Amino acid sequence: MHMLIKALTKVASKYAPSRGLSFGVVHIFKTLQLMDRDGHVGREQLCKELGLGEGSIKTLVKHLKMNNLVKTSNRGTRMTERGQAIFSELIASMPAEKSLPRCSVALGRFNHAVLIKELGYAVKSGIEQRDAAIKVGGIGATTLLYTDNKFIMPTAGRSQDSLRKDADIRSLLLDGLNPEQGDIIIVGSSDTDRRTAELAAKNAALFTIVNHEKHY
Repeated sequence: MHMLIKALTKVASKYAPSRGLSFGVVHIFKTLQLMDRDGHVGREQLCKELGLGEGSIKTLVKHLKMNNLVKTSNRGTRMTERGQAIFSELIASMPAEKSLPRCSVALGRFNHAVLIKELGYAVKSGIEQRDAAIKVGGIGATTLLYTDNKFIMPTAGRSQDSLRKDADIRSLLLDGLNPEQGDIIIVGSSDTDRRTAELAAKNAALFTIVNHEKHY
């Protein structure tokens, strides 16, 4: 996983003195995710899905090509074998996601939940995940640890199930994400749109994986 994170971070880095890049690891992940789903993607689709301008998308694709993660043709841009291998490994750590309504653990008008496998021990207070969500335009993120069949806030006691009074949301998370002992669920929230909530959740999830790798 270390080499995978290093590869994505390199794509999101400047190659020469210039203005700061307007995209990060989360935009790279989402780009690969779209290619995995659709096969080929065009710049217009990427602009819409990522909320970035045409110039930023052009630079993003250029960086992906420089790192041999994608290739372009008349049909659009698609992943190379290297890009597919990297994406497959990363998605194994983030295998499920789901939109959520406003509730006790999802405070925005739009909310998106992402499952992270087996990294419950890597979360501290959840503040870091919240800040990562805010960095890409979200209003915050809620981190839930799944242990002993309970959804627990990082700062709460192990016996305090945050969803004990919210059976509907509990069922949505169990059925939609299928968490197992030691997994994490991060819910990114936005009052703007679903895209921002999704990027907020995924940026917080990727931050968790990256931060774990730095201290592993």
